[in-house]
Amino acid sequence: MMVSSDGDVTVTNDGATILSMMDVEHQIAKLMVELSKSQDDEIGDGTTGVVVLAGALLEEAEQLLDKGIHPIRVADGYQCAAQVAIDRLDQIADSFPVDPKNPEPLIETAMTTLSSKIINRCHRQMAKIAVEAILSVADFDRKDVDFELIKVEGKVGGKMEDTQLVKGVIVDKDFSHPQMPKEVKDAKLAILTCPFEPPKPKTKHHLDVTSVEAYKKLQEYEKEKFDEMVQQVKDTGANLVICQWGFDDEANHLLLQRQLPAVRWVGGPEIELIAIATGGRIVPRFQELSAEKLGKAGIVRELTFGTTKDRMLVIEHCQNSRAVTIFIRGGNKMIIEEAKRSIHDALCVVRNLVRDHRIVYGGGASEIACSLAVSEAADKNPSIEQYAMRAFADALDDIPMALAENSGLHPIKTLAAVKSRQVKETNPRLGIDCLSKGTNDMKEQHVIETLLAKKQQIMLATQLVKMILKIDDIRTDEDKA
Repeated sequence: MMVSSDGDVTVTNDGATILSMMDVEHQIAKLMVELSKSQDDEIGDGTTGVVVLAGALLEEAEQLLDKGIHPIRVADGYQCAAQVAIDRLDQIADSFPVDPKNPEPLIETAMTTLSSKIINRCHRQMAKIAVEAILSVADFDRKDVDFELIKVEGKVGGKMEDTQLVKGVIVDKDFSHPQMPKEVKDAKLAILTCPFEPPKPKTKHHLDVTSVEAYKKLQEYEKEKFDEMVQQVKDTGANLVICQWGFDDEANHLLLQRQLPAVRWVGGPEIELIAIATGGRIVPRFQELSAEKLGKAGIVRELTFGTTKDRMLVIEHCQNSRAVTIFIRGGNKMIIEEAKRSIHDALCVVRNLVRDHRIVYGGGASEIACSLAVSEAADKNPSIEQYAMRAFADALDDIPMALAENSGLHPIKTLAAVKSRQVKETNPRLGIDCLSKGTNDMKEQHVIETLLAKKQQIMLATQLVKMILKIDDIRTDEDKA
């Protein structure tokens, strides 16, 4: 639980979030925060693991320095060991084709990511939603996923099981007039970024109304202009207006009279997403509005929640079904924020599988396999770097040990047993049985991680530790004083 200086409370076990919210003073600790951030930006998952590994490598390096081994030799040894570990990961990696018709392997990988989160109560459902969202927007030819097309919305209230994937856009707005219809079928949307108001001179203007006639004339002119604007929209065949700006009550009343439902004050990013989803064009001036620029949607409906007056608009069955919204429900704001972070991690993992469909097995299995490979390589290395390579192998063991400890098992005993079985059976899929399912084979337990994330973890942690080892002096402004 993190409490900010202004009293905001965040409950999370996401490594990157915890580190980014901590008030860190120490210079090397700041580098650790940057490390988890770069893992989060690049991969989106494995932020805790990368910091644990870097911390273990630094701890091992300290002991080597105490023995009198030069930091450069330690750094070189770490580099050799990291290369051996990455080569070993390539050898033990499995691959499966990413097939939209068979999403089960993707769901299992997303479930592995979500199993350590607070929302693991319904992690199967969340994983399914994440996979469906990615498969809806993925570009399989380019092997890439545009996250701009996936919007994550949350609303307090309801159960987490009520979370759903909407093939369309959800906007946190309602129709501008309470008497407007709550549902528009076969909607043709005019998407406007110009305000519904009479034209004003661009210069500073000052208008004196000296008589009742002049006031009435001005009122008449305004009404005429509003009428003209509404007619322009109606002439194109539009039956729903999405406006970035507001309009006053007179325009609102006129829109109701002319049976033209409207939504006002829709934000910039949401306007863009609606335009992408419905295949419409954003229109900056009324004069440019035409039938070709209208967006099309099967249905636009208003959602209401419980006894509160909260309303949201759902735009579904769009022309371009590639824009989707994950709509999260939960008991309180903290749960929803944590669910958003967890869903982001799951989305990133599935995106990585679309990019590179090779996987390794989790539960510490890949770390143990790498540790054994590095130890073996260290024995064959004739130079002094072999000490650093053995230290690297010991540091890799810290992750399965932490897993065993967090699962309530005896860390050293469990690790020793699994390690000896991996050597005996030459089976790199054996890991820590955290959930006591009776088997250590992670393939049978469906504990899957992406190869991309594991490689990135080892490379980033090694690079950071090498950089720290090469620091021989620290100068601050206080020293000058």
